[in-house]
Amino acid sequence: MRLKGKVAIVTGAGQGIGAATALKFAREGASIAVCDLNAEAVGVVESACREVGVQAHGYVLDIANRDAVVAMIGDVIARHGRIDVLVNNAGITRDARLQKMTLKQFDDVIDVNLRAVFTVTQAVADIMVEQRAGVVLNASSVVGLYGNYGQTNYAASKFGVIGFTKTWSRELGPKGVRVNAVAPGFIDTPILSTMPDEVLQKMREQVPLGRLGHAEEVANVYAFLASDEASYINGAVLEVTGGLTL
Repeated sequence: MRLKGKVAIVTGAGQGIGAATALKFAREGASIAVCDLNAEAVGVVESACREVGVQAHGYVLDIANRDAVVAMIGDVIARHGRIDVLVNNAGITRDARLQKMTLKQFDDVIDVNLRAVFTVTQAVADIMVEQRAGVVLNASSVVGLYGNYGQTNYAASKFGVIGFTKTWSRELGPKGVRVNAVAPGFIDTPILSTMPDEVLQKMREQVPLGRLGHAEEVANVYAFLASDEASYINGAVLEVTGGLTL
């Protein structure tokens, strides 16, 4: 088990990539802090992780709320005495064209996808630096590399996450903390469930592999980057897109 004895926080862990990542980490031996707004989903994922045989604790919180984040991290430290991995997975979309996007739509996405990543990482940074060890993994997106129609706010947040990753890898790397980002492409998650079949088919046709990705395939990459097998990977942005950008 590649993560045996590690303590990991996964935000947005109630469904999709976050849930798959929490379960993958549990199967690799990590103790998991399952964080999400959805209380029912937190309970389901927490139970699934415990069934694997590891410690798991659920935290129902809005990661854009700094006080809630600090309280969650304090509880994780009280339980385990350390934090080895942070997966900043939580994210939302509020799509609209530039001329139609409201300030609330813009702010909501920036608050969750960018500001909260800063808040949570800042809250664990001192802990990891004191340990002289730790891994921060940030969820960017293929949209953060190439932009996308109707996603001014989302693209800005995911571009920003890449900026965080590059900067923090320089600041924290010398202190034993690695920081990397993953940029998924079209992944079959609940976010896509409302899209018409014809739209999903067009998305598949854009991917050289001819299909959408699975949440577990992104979780596998996170698990690798969190492990000692990736000990010399720092400041990287790893695409998981099936070749979408070729």
